Amino acid sequence: MIQMPLIATKRLIDAQVMEKKIHYTPVDKPEIPKLLPVSKELILEEPLSINVQGKTYSVIMRTPGEEKAHAAGFCLSEGVVDHPDDIADIALCNGEDSNVAAVMLTKERANAVADLLNRKGFVSQTSCGICGREIIEDLSEILESVPQQLTLSISEILEIIEQMDKVQQLKHRSQASHAALIFNKKRELISVSEDAGRHNALDKAIGKLFLSHRLPEASIALLSSRASYEMVQKCARAGIEIVLTLSFPTALARDLGESIGMTMVAVRKKGFHLFTGGHRITEK
Repeated sequence: MIQMPLIATKRLIDAQVMEKKIHYTPVDKPEIPKLLPVSKELILEEPLSINVQGKTYSVIMRTPGEEKAHAAGFCLSEGVVDHPDDIADIALCNGEDSNVAAVMLTKERANAVADLLNRKGFVSQTSCGICGREIIEDLSEILESVPQQLTLSISEILEIIEQMDKVQQLKHRSQASHAALIFNKKRELISVSEDAGRHNALDKAIGKLFLSHRLPEASIALLSSRASYEMVQKCARAGIEIVLTLSFPTALARDLGESIGMTMVAVRKKGFHLFTGGHRITEK
């Protein structure tokens, strides 16, 4: 008899339980006293088509805003560009209020990444049906080991974590956004972005530094989400050494982080969980 893996069984049970617990109640039922109209800002989520050299490269769901930075950060993390000067132009097809960002590369860069742009099923945040080994092998083509220049004490980690709540304006208003904060070697906050999507928030934060030629300053990232392999990929492309998260990484993310020498720490209420790169973390 073939036994279903325990984790898969648990997920199936959880799904069945959730189906029994979730009930939809219309809001227009005045006969229910406790059911009141809610006046609450909801965070926006709309598609953004990122076109490269006149062709659609990816369509992603994101919170509108910072489209040029988002497209630049996304292209950097995917390996489409390595330097701001690889980009000839980023145009928003309908002005600033646009759901299409058209990225034009320089002729030299377009020739250099022609195979990448033409490949089918290249690893990206929209990929599926690829095993973990294949993901690591594909990413090895565009990722280098991160710098080994920084150490971080427990007290410094706590100081960095405290800044998350101070800058999450969208979260305070909507309770539905993710945030990505990037710090330099002096532990100074140099970029922050929020979005309904965790990938998008990180792309935007990285993209702002990239377009302003300040990406070499990036050393530490603080993410409001878990660290999936895509998030590690984006941080690695930005040269970030230390990734702090408020949730645990996936196993694949941990393997990828270890392979490139990245330090990964999950900060929870009960303490710190160190997954890779312990040589960078000090007690004082």
